[in-house]
Amino acid sequence: MLVALDGTVLLMAQPGMRRELGCTTAQLQWTSTGYLVAVAALLVLAGRLGDRYGHRRMLLAGVLGFGAASAGIGLAPTVGWVVGLRVAQGVFGALLQPGTLALLRLCCPPERLGRAIAVRTGAIAVAAGAGPLLGGVLVDGFGWRAVFWINVPVAAVLAAMTLGLRPDRAGTDKQRLDPAGAALLAAALAVLVHALSLVPERGWARTSAELAGAAGLFTVLVVHERRAASPVVPRPVAASRPVAASLVLLLTASAGLFGTLFSTTFRLQDTLRVGPSDTALRMLPLTALMVLGAPAAERALRAQGPRRTALAGVALLVAGIAGLAGPGGGGASVPATAVASALLGAGFAAVMVTATGTVVGDAPAGYAGAVGGLKQTAMNTGPTLGIAAAAASGTGTHGSLPVLAALAAVGLLPAAALPGVALPTPGSPAAALPAAALPAAALPTPAPPAARHAPHDGAAVGGA
Repeated sequence: MLVALDGTVLLMAQPGMRRELGCTTAQLQWTSTGYLVAVAALLVLAGRLGDRYGHRRMLLAGVLGFGAASAGIGLAPTVGWVVGLRVAQGVFGALLQPGTLALLRLCCPPERLGRAIAVRTGAIAVAAGAGPLLGGVLVDGFGWRAVFWINVPVAAVLAAMTLGLRPDRAGTDKQRLDPAGAALLAAALAVLVHALSLVPERGWARTSAELAGAAGLFTVLVVHERRAASPVVPRPVAASRPVAASLVLLLTASAGLFGTLFSTTFRLQDTLRVGPSDTALRMLPLTALMVLGAPAAERALRAQGPRRTALAGVALLVAGIAGLAGPGGGGASVPATAVASALLGAGFAAVMVTATGTVVGDAPAGYAGAVGGLKQTAMNTGPTLGIAAAAASGTGTHGSLPVLAALAAVGLLPAAALPGVALPTPGSPAAALPAAALPAAALPTPAPPAARHAPHDGAAVGGA
């Protein structure tokens, strides 16, 4: 929730930041891009560090560093300081995110893991949905620096709570971290996310060289990983079909959702002349169904299994995008927009709970942090891809909705690859087994979309 709020309230702070600090549009964009590149580049490495040295330690370091960087931004005298400290926030944000998922795996009995993940999903939706309202109140009452100062007491409370956790099983990953592999992965992800974040401004053609560079780095990484004695993505993780399918599913679903939110917000505000507050109200069903849909998805997961639940979630998501693209869509009809937004929220909740639960539940022993980092990476990259597709499709933002529906529909393929085994009910003999004894993946995990830079995972499930 801390990360989700930070990602959404920033957008409310940027206009005041530009006025007070006298910064250019490019400098202002780097307050978002700098964070995004840093967090995306380091998530997997942070997860591996947690597997090796303990997730509670990584979570504590991340929370304290995030709060300290927020306080620094609140005191920053120039935009250069803001950008530098936002990059630092991204580093600490990368440290804290994988540990939250890994600690759920370590602290929750198998039969309660799905419920914990549903609560996590709903809580993030509430935080991200409330971000614009909270940010507006803080900026109006206390200025743009207040949206960063609010993180400090929250981080202090979270640090105290983290200290109260029972020690997790640290040091289960005894393999030496491969610096070359970690550097290659970080560089490839940083270049990819940076290139995608520039597509709305420059188009695909003018970013093609940077995208090709990212592809080249990933190719070198794959060759290196096959030869490395201790690859940065552990071989048991890379060989897990449910984990791979869940990551692709999260990538396509988040791309479809965020591209749609980006497109619809621009249509509402620029074409239909709907104000920001009315825009948020028209998209409010998305947040509501995210919150209500998370526990419903957890129950469906137990009754129907990951495959059927994920397929249903993708179908609802595609239907929501199609509803906004059809007659009366895109905000022209308030009831049609409300129904489509509700479908988006319900579908994405089902996808999030199913895919996150599969990633966490199917994590090979000792590698919960690594898969948590991969999951967060998919959730950071997907929105950036979706916004790039929406802004640079060549058909206008609203005309890009068929492309985004097709992108989301690609998720049907990885959803079909998930296990079809339903979860054991609480109290059954299977429910009492440790996670490693259950079948693979038998356990279940908006920022204002007008932003040209995708929010990080925390904001990836909020409404408008």
